[in-house]
Amino acid sequence: MDYYDAVVHSDINRADGVSKNPERVKRLMRSLARNQGQQVANTVIAEDIKANDGSTIEDETVASYISALKKIFVVEDMPAWNPNLRSKTAIRSADTRYYVDPSIAVAAIGAGPNDLIGDLKTMGFLFETLCVRDLRVFADALNGKVYHYRDKNGLECDAVVHLRNGSYGLIEIKLGGEKLIEEGAGSLKSLRDKIDPEKMKNPAFLMVLTGLGDFAYRREDGVYVVPIGCLKD
Repeated sequence: MDYYDAVVHSDINRADGVSKNPERVKRLMRSLARNQGQQVANTVIAEDIKANDGSTIEDETVASYISALKKIFVVEDMPAWNPNLRSKTAIRSADTRYYVDPSIAVAAIGAGPNDLIGDLKTMGFLFETLCVRDLRVFADALNGKVYHYRDKNGLECDAVVHLRNGSYGLIEIKLGGEKLIEEGAGSLKSLRDKIDPEKMKNPAFLMVLTGLGDFAYRREDGVYVVPIGCLKD
């Protein structure tokens, strides 16, 4: 919480030397927390602030505040992955919004443990942010990058770890439970089957990254199920 307060009242101003209204910064950071893991434009953020906080903020102000938060490494958007597919599919190219660390998002919305236990949807978005943070750390150690995939038909992949040699893995992030794991595996296999193997490599692995479980395992269909605690070097 102390770090969050420092960002709101001082750090964000040092990013570009421009003094900012702390209350507006708080509203913006709450909106970003509500939109974790989503592809939302600055105009949508501005509308969200108006709808949820009853305050009007210009699109340009949203853009400048987010730019400052990026400079001090509070937020880091994830770029879209553009694979070679068997058929023409419109891929959504907007970046996905993420905090660098989910604890900042928790502080921004003022949530505690009981709040998150009672709101698994929000907990799921925050868990996704935690996983993305860890995947970025491991991918960076391998000189790789992490992307996301979404197309016009609703098919998505939460994270694509892509290395410089062209190898890549497809990852869906789920809190846990057989139903959600099955959904994640299905999405991964659907995306794999759309990739044109004549134009790019097949994925090196398919993984459902979960919050629950004591050990990682490989399903009969080849999809790995890996608890976040087992994601190590």
